[in-house]
Amino acid sequence: MAEERPKLVLASASPRRMALLEQVGLTPDLLNPTDIDETPRRREAPRRLSIRLAEEKANAALLAPLVKALGPQTYIIAADTVVGLGRRVLPKPADEKEALDCLRLLSGRSHWVYSTVTVVAPGKTLTTRCCETKVRFKRLSRPDIDSYIASGEWRGKAGGYAIQGRAAAFVRYIAGSHSAVVGLPLYETLHLLEGAGFPIHKIWQDLPPVAS
Repeated sequence: MAEERPKLVLASASPRRMALLEQVGLTPDLLNPTDIDETPRRREAPRRLSIRLAEEKANAALLAPLVKALGPQTYIIAADTVVGLGRRVLPKPADEKEALDCLRLLSGRSHWVYSTVTVVAPGKTLTTRCCETKVRFKRLSRPDIDSYIASGEWRGKAGGYAIQGRAAAFVRYIAGSHSAVVGLPLYETLHLLEGAGFPIHKIWQDLPPVAS
């Protein structure tokens, strides 16, 4: 009997995380976004929040019927990204006022992006890594802020900006992982998958050559 092919689940509906995985040759068998309460706890630091939410998303995905139906050789990737200014958690803005507040706080300052990935291996073993990236914005002008708010790109983005979009023009300096700021730290993700036994290199060998 042929060995069962390992399955891969991304516990997210984020097109950015999907695109990052596809960039490194991995296509999930299932997208299974989870619905959890992402409200920070009292005095919860940004890094701790990112870790907790990634692990809660992974545990929620484990219980999902569609994930269970894939069989025992299933690997789950769950992730969460939090923008922190000191111990302050910047939200995913619910409206233009919140987005404006975020951009004003980030203007001319450095902040940290905490992007955590949790991998669940067959046997339900969880492993977690948090990637910390320092980002410094230029001093934003009023036209910078007004036009960015008008673009709507801030919607659904931690800290009210998307580094893979127009907000890249605001970044003076980044120390750490660009993919983590986008939403999924690729080095940590593949390291955890490989350590859990997922056949990354076999998948790469079976892929067609990358067009030049």
